[in-house]
Amino acid sequence: MRSLTLLAALTLATPSWASLDRLSVKQESSTEFTVGYKARAGDNNYWCAAGRYVTETLGLPPTTLVYRLSPPPRKAGKGITFTLDPAKSSGETGLSSTSKAQNGSISAGGVQSTYCNLNRSVGQ
Repeated sequence: MRSLTLLAALTLATPSWASLDRLSVKQESSTEFTVGYKARAGDNNYWCAAGRYVTETLGLPPTTLVYRLSPPPRKAGKGITFTLDPAKSSGETGLSSTSKAQNGSISAGGVQSTYCNLNRSVGQ
């Protein structure tokens, strides 16, 4: 019984959602969410958390385009807000390694396959 109470308390104390690299994600509206600030996290870490959130929490397919809403560069001490609405895109990803023309989007699956493998040391 005591472990069940502890598990319930931990569940209630958890942020909206936390990615595997421990960046919290807060749903802002039906199409917008913010990946919260974490010291030493790079833009790839924020994108990784966004891609995982879209597929793992929202249950959308890996082909879903994720757009960066908050314009780059990320402000010190701030997270990054993303959107699923292309009309709200900042027009840039903030990532220097995107090979195609910038419209501020990357597919959720593309983010995970390209940027999540770079996150092993962040937040661990």
